[in-house]
Amino acid sequence: MDIEAEPTGGEPVVAVEWTVVESDIGPLFLAATGRGLVRVEFHADAARRERMLDRLGGQFGTVPVECASGLLAEAIRRLDDYFAGDPRAFDLPLDWSLTTGFNRQVLRELATGVPYGTVVGYGELARRVGQPGAAQAVGAAMGANPLPVVVPCHRVVESDGGLGGFGGGLETKRQLLALEGVLPAPLF
Repeated sequence: MDIEAEPTGGEPVVAVEWTVVESDIGPLFLAATGRGLVRVEFHADAARRERMLDRLGGQFGTVPVECASGLLAEAIRRLDDYFAGDPRAFDLPLDWSLTTGFNRQVLRELATGVPYGTVVGYGELARRVGQPGAAQAVGAAMGANPLPVVVPCHRVVESDGGLGGFGGGLETKRQLLALEGVLPAPLF
């Protein structure tokens, strides 16, 4: 389920819950609204967590609350399943309110059109959304993805086979692609 609504000045304040969970790629910061999962952040040390809480507070006009009502329970279960090797797509309610325009269009195509264990080139993804010359803009959309892993920007690679960039770091991208069987797992 996708949520299209974007918070505006006239809407009521949206409650935001957050937590940090351990994963095979390090601690992940997760945040959700009543609309769905709204934010995933890599390398969630204390400093990054504080920056995320400040940012979310400003974006939603409220102080995020640590895991109060269970909004994140299903997201946590699905992430655990994913890191255990479950290839099912993340079928979670997503709050898309931190994306707009072209970025949202690209991220939605990525979420629905690039399944577990596959990759797509930046240019191909641009073509799929009707903007064949916008490979660099697709790269920018990947960098602005508020829901990495769940909206799998790690599956977007260069047309020549290179990994391309990744907000979580190239080693994290390699680990996620190895988990999905796209790259060989490291020997040690």
